[in-house]
Amino acid sequence: MRSNEQAPIIIKKIKKGGGDGHHGGAWKVAYADFVTAMMAFFLLMWLLNATTEKQRKGIADYFNPTIPITRVSGGGSGSFGGDSVLSEESLSQTGTGGQPRDPASDKGGKQADGSGPEGGKETARLKEMEEMLLGRSGESMVSDQLQRHIVTKITDEGLLVEVFALEHAPLFHAGTNTPAPILEEILATVTEVFSLAKNGVAIEGHVATQPVVIAKNTAWQLSSGRADTVRTLFESLDETPGKIQRVTGHADREPATTNAMAARNNRIELILLRSKR
Repeated sequence: MRSNEQAPIIIKKIKKGGGDGHHGGAWKVAYADFVTAMMAFFLLMWLLNATTEKQRKGIADYFNPTIPITRVSGGGSGSFGGDSVLSEESLSQTGTGGQPRDPASDKGGKQADGSGPEGGKETARLKEMEEMLLGRSGESMVSDQLQRHIVTKITDEGLLVEVFALEHAPLFHAGTNTPAPILEEILATVTEVFSLAKNGVAIEGHVATQPVVIAKNTAWQLSSGRADTVRTLFESLDETPGKIQRVTGHADREPATTNAMAARNNRIELILLRSKR
C-alpha cells in the first residue's frame, strides 16, 4: 500500500432497541371523557339534593320543551310570521288577535276590565276603599304591625287584598287550618271595609312548597282548607247572605317569591269583586 493513500472512513450506525414504541394519544381522549362524565354525574347528584320538586320539574321542562305548533302559520320572516298587527282576521286564526276573551259588557258602557263610565266610577270607589284600609290619605284602619302583612292592588277583577305570613309571624298554626290571632285581627278590619259595598267577595288560599322528604304532600288540602276557614270567619263578621262568590285553593302553584319554600308564599287573597262579576 502506498503511503500517500488515505484510509477509507467507515460510519457505523447503531439502532437502540427497547420499549414497544409510541401508542398515540387515544387514552387521553378516553380519560377526558371519563372525567367529564363523572363531573356531570356529581353535578346531577348535587342538583337533586339542592333543589325542590317544583324546581326539578322546571329544569326538566327546560331540556324537554313542548312547543305547540298551530296549523295556520304565516310565511313571512318578521316578528309576526307574515301577519300584520292590524289584520284582525289573520291574527284571530293564529290565536294572537281578533275578538277579546270576554267581549260581553254590561249595559251603560261598563266593560269587563272596569273601563267605561260606570266602570270608571266603580274603580274610583274601589281605590277609595283601598286608601281607607291602608290610610294613604289619612289615618289607617290597621296598625303598623298588621300592615306589614297586607298588600293591596286594583285589578280587572276588583280590589285585591293579599294577607301574607312573615318568617316569624305566621297566619296559621304550622301544618293546620287553625288561624293565628293576627289573621283574625286583619280579617276583622278587611271585613269592615268590604261591608261598605254590596259587591261579592272571592277568597283564595296559597301555601309554600313543602319539602320533598315529607311522607305526604298536603299543599292542596291546606290551601283549600285555609281558604274555607277564612270564609267561615268572614261570614261570621259580615252576615250579608250570598256575598262569598267563590273559595279556591291554589296549593303551591302560584308562589309570590322566587323561593317557593319561603313563608311569604303562605297567604290568603280576598278580592272585592266588581259588581258585574
